Amino acid sequence: MEAVTRLVKIRTSKTTLAIGDGANDVGMLQEADIGVGISGAEGMQAVMASDFAIAQFRFLERLLLVHGHWCYRRIAAMICYFFFKNITFGFTLFWFEAHAMFSAQPAYNDWFISFYSVAFTSLPVIALGVFDKDVSSRVCLEVPSLHQDGVNNVFFSWSRILSWMLNGMCCSIIIYFGSLNAILVQAVRQDGRVAGFDILGVTMYSCVVWTVNCQLALYISYFTWIQHFVIWGSILIWYTFLVIYGLFSPAISATAYHVFVEACAPSPLYWLSTLMIVVTALIPFFVYKISRTLYYPQYHDQVQRANSKNW
Repeated sequence: MEAVTRLVKIRTSKTTLAIGDGANDVGMLQEADIGVGISGAEGMQAVMASDFAIAQFRFLERLLLVHGHWCYRRIAAMICYFFFKNITFGFTLFWFEAHAMFSAQPAYNDWFISFYSVAFTSLPVIALGVFDKDVSSRVCLEVPSLHQDGVNNVFFSWSRILSWMLNGMCCSIIIYFGSLNAILVQAVRQDGRVAGFDILGVTMYSCVVWTVNCQLALYISYFTWIQHFVIWGSILIWYTFLVIYGLFSPAISATAYHVFVEACAPSPLYWLSTLMIVVTALIPFFVYKISRTLYYPQYHDQVQRANSKNW
């Protein structure tokens, strides 16, 4: 069976799945792209050599049609979202450096950059990869053709990846130029002093954190309290960090010293600019999602819509 599996892989160039329950199936399970072992009377050799283990053969249906569909969609969305959030953040730095003639003037405080993927945007994407699901398990079993999304690579095609990357670039342009025109050289501080690069950096960073987290909220199909907690909690963590970090001496906090408490928080311009920029950055994705769902729905959109009240 190992030779047959290898022959199918070579001749068809397709992803292969093998299932076995005994020691004689170990070679086949290891040769296949995906090996499913069944624990039973013939021992645990097949289980230890496989990628997935089930107790009975009848569980294979749920493994493929339910968990297979959910996991493919979650992982594809998670990877695309990583591209989006990092391009959104990275290109704001690029536009700033280009405007600064690549003079090495930093757009953000060093610790802002360090904590971006660690504290302010990590938990929502983990929740997306673990909890999100477009339809219930019952619908997955009743509509097995949903499994074709993975076979046809609907959620992880080059067009899907490039569209997320383009979305991230558009968001970065809106955030940078919106913040630049709204904040820089404006009288933000209460004593009348105009905004400098420190306030511009905080405004841009706030818009990035709000945009990438709210974008995920627009994408998610299945909200639980966990998703709400990690998305809005990540934004709250950013402001909490900004306040606490700004209390340290200038030797430690550098450009973040009291910048939020003394300059940004009391300024209506900061909050209004953040609101307008974030909404503007989210509009393209929102319009695209609504237009595609209403006028050019794909098969999974039609199934999701038909079963939206039957969770």
